[in-house]
Amino acid sequence: MRYRQELNVPFAYDVVFTRDLFAQGNSTLAETIPHKEAPSRAAFFIDAGVLARHPDLPERIRAWAQAHPLVLTLAGAPMEVPGGEAVKNDLTFVQRMTHQFQRMELCRHSYVVAVGGGAVLDAVGLAAAVFHRGIRLIRVPTTVLSQNDSGVGVKNGINLDGVKNLIGAFAPPYAVLNDALFLNTLEDRDWTSGLSETFKVALIKDAALLDELERLAPRLRARDLDAMEPMVQRCAVLHLDHIRQGGDPFEFGSARPLDFGHWSAHKLESMTHHALRHGEAVAIGIALDLFCAAKLGYITPAERDRACAAMEACGLVLWHPALQKRHGVTTELLITAGLEEFRQHLGGRLTLTFPNGLGRKLEVHELASDVVEAGVTWLAERHAKPVTAA
Repeated sequence: MRYRQELNVPFAYDVVFTRDLFAQGNSTLAETIPHKEAPSRAAFFIDAGVLARHPDLPERIRAWAQAHPLVLTLAGAPMEVPGGEAVKNDLTFVQRMTHQFQRMELCRHSYVVAVGGGAVLDAVGLAAAVFHRGIRLIRVPTTVLSQNDSGVGVKNGINLDGVKNLIGAFAPPYAVLNDALFLNTLEDRDWTSGLSETFKVALIKDAALLDELERLAPRLRARDLDAMEPMVQRCAVLHLDHIRQGGDPFEFGSARPLDFGHWSAHKLESMTHHALRHGEAVAIGIALDLFCAAKLGYITPAERDRACAAMEACGLVLWHPALQKRHGVTTELLITAGLEEFRQHLGGRLTLTFPNGLGRKLEVHELASDVVEAGVTWLAERHAKPVTAA
């Protein structure tokens, strides 16, 4: 006997852009959590890097909760958690978090509020996804990269055995609340590197966005929040549109358009022991794929050079010496192993997304190592003697 069970479970969550989220007069959080007969219980977890720059944040959260007693009550004092890629490399962190959830007596009607960069959102989000088979997660992304990409999606994950996001779960958040003011206190590297994801979606989805990035490049490089804010929002919306309309929100297929530039980026992160930020590695990966796309005839050399020049104008660096590392017993570049690791990540057939003209995309299923080798040589020469757009 065979009985086919079909389930349709709709997911919906709000992504909100605001400023000064925890100001007592800001109603964003109050409008996000539905009012009930009794206030909801919420536990707040704050990225250590964010806390170092905003030491008053726990008190501001407590004051907000006290000013809105009908909305939520704190399940405990806001807690600091490790930030950066280190938290994603620690499998025991998820276990420690679930123990903390249990001590706080959180239930499936409680809220976990994660305040931090993408790594913290990933790790805390994974813990929330597995505790009681899933409790409600509100993300408060604090970096360009997490506000425009990782924080608005449906994935949670941690690294294992040097492999990016090997352990994880698809679990949409309850809501994503982006506070632009957190961006003002980022290190320059984090401000700039997050723009790589904006270039990613512009190059494969929105040529007009590339025009805007070029126009705003001097202001973006100078850390103008009024210039950065619309770029973050547009990038986030393009990611959200793809997740909603792409037909594969939980990635059961082999195509990953939003991973343009990522096959080598993930490998570079592990090769540099995460000395490279994710966004920095993605910028290099995009440049490498732009070369490959031009070599294969999908874009022109002039389009390749224009895109690379625009990234550099925003402050992105398109080179790292790790690109030239080779296997100990062969002459093959170590970076090419990223293709096989990416194929495994996809679950079968290798599928790479390349631009097909700027602002459009196509998928390819093989990439010769000699093309990659030529791309690395080109990037090395470009770094040694920068070129200008044709």
